[in-house]
Amino acid sequence: MAGRDQPARAARRSPLSQERQPPGPALRGGQQVLRADCGRCFGLCCVVPAFSASADFAIDKPAGQPCPHLQPDFRCGIHRDLIGQGFRGCAAYDCFGAGQQVSQITFGGRDWRQDPRSARQMFEVFPVMRQLHELLWYLTVALALRQARAVHGELRLALEATQAMTASPAGDLLELDMGKHRAQVNALLLRASELARAQVPGRKPDYRGADLTGAHLAGADLRGANLRGSRLIGADLGRADLRLADLTGADLRGASLRGADLATGLFLTQSQLDAAQGDAATRLPASLTRPVSWSS
Repeated sequence: MAGRDQPARAARRSPLSQERQPPGPALRGGQQVLRADCGRCFGLCCVVPAFSASADFAIDKPAGQPCPHLQPDFRCGIHRDLIGQGFRGCAAYDCFGAGQQVSQITFGGRDWRQDPRSARQMFEVFPVMRQLHELLWYLTVALALRQARAVHGELRLALEATQAMTASPAGDLLELDMGKHRAQVNALLLRASELARAQVPGRKPDYRGADLTGAHLAGADLRGANLRGSRLIGADLGRADLRLADLTGADLRGASLRGADLATGLFLTQSQLDAAQGDAATRLPASLTRPVSWSS
């Protein structure tokens, strides 16, 4: 792809220091899909990560080894019943479209079975691309926050720099300083969050990084709360008011969201919902889908 080397080198220097539409599955103009399209991927999420037998995975699987349920066409043989088969972690996983980007763009449609020499590099690139696509998703959502207009210019620069990275060749992707780039983007996202949450009057609850496993928060007023990176595994958030609460990276596995108001929750992802429990009364952002499992 023409001009790919230059963006990657510029990004390593300092991508954020260089001089909408509602959040959905794609960036503006449909330039890059940020939702998994498994039909265009080579089953990377079924090969690259390691699984440990637990409540989320029924088996142990080493990194880089295909899951036994991966079919010859790179489809999952138990996809329709992942939770019933003990693969709750797979049901809640989202690559944000990184799988098809690596499969079809970075490696030009060459799959790791037909081209074993590319397998190791492909498997190393996938986690990097997933981080980039996750950042693109968050940046796209932040740009849809009218309250964060003061940082929209910086957010756009960050989005453009991140998108340029995704077009880099495999070797350049592996040289990226993802820790530095994530820190820069996260600082911008936090500023956007603070501007949005400032619309809620008074002092807001701050549970950033807190361990709230199993916490009883039913009916709690969590408007504008900072829940970034909090552990809410198995917590009871039934009927809680989570409007304008920042849910970036919050672990909602098994958490009850029945009747909760998440309609304007900030940075809530589909995978977080898929890992939680809710019902028809749970209010969700328009860009997200009510999990099928919630009706059971």
